[in-house]
Amino acid sequence: MRVLVTPGQRHDSTQADALIDGFPFEKVIADRGYAGAAFVAHVEAQGSEAVIPPHQSAKVQRAYDTWLYHERHLVECCINKLKHFRRIFSRFDKLDRSYLGFVHFVCALVWLR
Repeated sequence: MRVLVTPGQRHDSTQADALIDGFPFEKVIADRGYAGAAFVAHVEAQGSEAVIPPHQSAKVQRAYDTWLYHERHLVECCINKLKHFRRIFSRFDKLDRSYLGFVHFVCALVWLR
């Protein structure tokens, strides 16, 4: 698992390329927020399939595996488990390194369960 900390006002999709670099994968499952042409092209350039629904207002509606897309709920469940820890969801730590350290600790706890 890879975790990156960004400012609260930044969109998560700005870090998508950095999150998948160095990981071997066959498919990338993400929500519509990651449906930008540059990210989808980056995924496909690595020989993988982008299981990302296109934006509703897109001129060209790209096909994707809707059955596999429903498995995205596993990621949402993982994030929900992390947010059970009050220190994570309320962001008590002032420094990024302290916050990220606790996030890594909780990820290890969830993984070991």
